[in-house]
Amino acid sequence: MPNIGSHVSFSDKGLLNAAEEAVSYGSSTFMIYTGAPQNTRRKPIEDQYIEEGKALMDKHAIGEIVVHAPYIINLGSYKEDTFELAVRFLQEEIRRTDYIGVKNIVLHPGAYTDKDADYGIARIADGLNEVLAGVKDTNVKIALETMAGKGTEIGRSFEEIAEIIERVEENGKISVCLDTCHIHDAGYDIVNDLDGVLHHFDKVVGLERLGVIHLNDSKNPRGASKDRHSPLGSGWIGFEAMNNVANHPKLQHLPMILETPWIGKEDKTQRPMYEVEIALLSGKLSGRFGGEFLDQVERIDHALSQKDIHHRDYVLGIWDVLKNDAKAKKADGREPLERLYDILFEERVLADLTEEQINQRLIVWLAGKDVLKKA
Repeated sequence: MPNIGSHVSFSDKGLLNAAEEAVSYGSSTFMIYTGAPQNTRRKPIEDQYIEEGKALMDKHAIGEIVVHAPYIINLGSYKEDTFELAVRFLQEEIRRTDYIGVKNIVLHPGAYTDKDADYGIARIADGLNEVLAGVKDTNVKIALETMAGKGTEIGRSFEEIAEIIERVEENGKISVCLDTCHIHDAGYDIVNDLDGVLHHFDKVVGLERLGVIHLNDSKNPRGASKDRHSPLGSGWIGFEAMNNVANHPKLQHLPMILETPWIGKEDKTQRPMYEVEIALLSGKLSGRFGGEFLDQVERIDHALSQKDIHHRDYVLGIWDVLKNDAKAKKADGREPLERLYDILFEERVLADLTEEQINQRLIVWLAGKDVLKKA
């Protein structure tokens, strides 16, 4: 069974809050930032309810978890002050990660900005060597994340990741985080050839280096190099391909983290779909939500079938229009999931349910009838 969770909040009571949120989603793992990802302000890690959080994790059989390094770290920068900040701050984050007892900290490798890719790769490797030299007493691995290729970011190919690793002296301390949206956007065909992609990764980097999987659908077609996550089944990758990743025998021992976006008409009503996404990928849909929930998904299927709307055809058709027809996008830029909700709202289908509840059921509908038959 896959080990699936989501990004959760490390707020007032630190690890305890994070564990509570993860439990509410039915997670068996989760990912945290040890502070705000956009700045360097940090509370002492000793004050972050670590033991209380671990006790709750033990109670709910949550095992290996993951830390994500802040976005502001850029080891690829040619600017000395930016580079030195990245090195020192990453060292601090590694020490905090080690204190919690987490073995992988996910890192966006960096961007070369005004230089070139060769410079960026060399600079990142130099930075990693400097970082690791200062944290030899820790047991944490730096999990380099595969990137989509937007802007000047490095890590857009397995070859770039491998080249960085080869230049790191203590590269036993380097692992890899494979992000499904990112590699799809970078051009890897995980929809039609997942085994081929994994074989290529194994040949170039080595499957034994994988430490974390990020499970994200994509709002862009393969090779778009844009990095825009979509809820499970509502993007170009689709539920079937995402489920193949989550349940692949070479991957399912790894912590798998959902970073799918929150959805809703207004900020105050936006909610993550993590609970239903985790249940779908873990094969626990019926046990988690019950028969009435599945009957309501069937009602949605009947209502949409009456309008000749079928899940993958509809999703890909809308994304194709938004991609290729600028006038249509300007006139109505609503994404597939939002349009589906609006249809149900207008038709008064399950009108007694909240927006969040309807969206949960739409996520299941997007997975297709085969999932319902097995639930």
